[in-house]
Amino acid sequence: MSEATAYDVEAVRADFPILSTRVGDHPLVYLDSANTSQKPQVVIDAVADHYAHHNANVARAMHKLGLESTQAYEGGRERIAKFIGANRPEEVVALTNASEALNLCAYTLGSRLGPGDEVVISVMEHHSNLVPWQLACQRSGATLRWFDITDEGRLDLEKAAREGLINEHTKVVSVALASNVLGTVNPISLIAEQAHAVGAVMVVDASQAVPQMPIDVSALGADLLAFTGHKMVGPTGIGILWGRYDLLAELPPFLGGGEMIEIVKMDHSTYAEPPHRFEAGTPPIAQMVGLAAAADYLDGIGMDAIAAHERDLADYALEGLSGVKGLRILGPEEAVDRTGTISFSIEGVHPHDAMSIMDSRGVAVRGGHHCARPLHERLGLQSSLRASGYLYTTRREIDALVDAVEYARDFFTGRMSVGAGSGRRQS
Repeated sequence: MSEATAYDVEAVRADFPILSTRVGDHPLVYLDSANTSQKPQVVIDAVADHYAHHNANVARAMHKLGLESTQAYEGGRERIAKFIGANRPEEVVALTNASEALNLCAYTLGSRLGPGDEVVISVMEHHSNLVPWQLACQRSGATLRWFDITDEGRLDLEKAAREGLINEHTKVVSVALASNVLGTVNPISLIAEQAHAVGAVMVVDASQAVPQMPIDVSALGADLLAFTGHKMVGPTGIGILWGRYDLLAELPPFLGGGEMIEIVKMDHSTYAEPPHRFEAGTPPIAQMVGLAAAADYLDGIGMDAIAAHERDLADYALEGLSGVKGLRILGPEEAVDRTGTISFSIEGVHPHDAMSIMDSRGVAVRGGHHCARPLHERLGLQSSLRASGYLYTTRREIDALVDAVEYARDFFTGRMSVGAGSGRRQS
């Protein structure tokens, strides 16, 4: 099949210098974008230009460079607010990563919890949206509960309803918009309605969704939403917490230090209004500049177009991998309400072994439990392989993935004859 004609993936690939890398005799096939995305030259240039020509701390210096840096940082905040449909820039908090954002949610909302209260998550959560809530419940005496999944890898909403998972004791519901293992896109608006009906706060981990699809936080139903910059072609070292301004204004500080304060006395302090209340110390200034450039880049292509490309890749990859004997796909096997992230296991082959031999053929995938160990235990697996493309991934790279999977299977299960060469093998 040919590439989707409405999307010029080759023109996109030309913007990413690293994609010209070779691994031995093989071209790099980078299928680990759910872990971190590659960066276009415009983002690399934006970060380098800031350090070379505008570097200074923000809000502390009134000299020329200080003003330029502050304007760039706050301009980046405005750009990200626009990118996700926030009502105002003050709803956007800049942190180091999505993990810090989710820890902030658990710490501040956890200060409201007590014995008899309940926090609801799901079994498919990344550890960053699991461990902070465990800690919050341990500190407060609240109870942690979770959505199970169906055999298809979707949230088991019927079981949750039967068991009264979200009820009058629920104070917080925190669920991923898209699973980093299964690729499942969860019905956040529906869950948010249920949470709000009992007065609970709805927290969303959107790290695997914001890079892949259009997001409008004002319409999603979330009260707080976290995502990270490095998965959306932006720099490492920056994560975003969006929150309804009225809720942010109610929450206590997470970290203490410079810039998050209003007045400091020796015996007490008062705190700045959001978002600065949650941005103690020097913030990720150059990273915000790079993230704004990333938002410009993604919007220049069009998030609808990127989402359509992702669906096309998912459909093509699911079709190709489903024909590999001995391979088990985790999660939905149709490209409906799912991203292009596909995890799988190969019968008789450890994921780390398969990952290594696939890497020798230039195919970069991830092997492990992908920071979702409870989900793998629920699926009866110790670990899995994960292939995740992005806006720069081509169908021929999916073909290379299928070839590499078959090669690894045959190599480790003894099906390959001595001196077997490369290329698509018959299953």
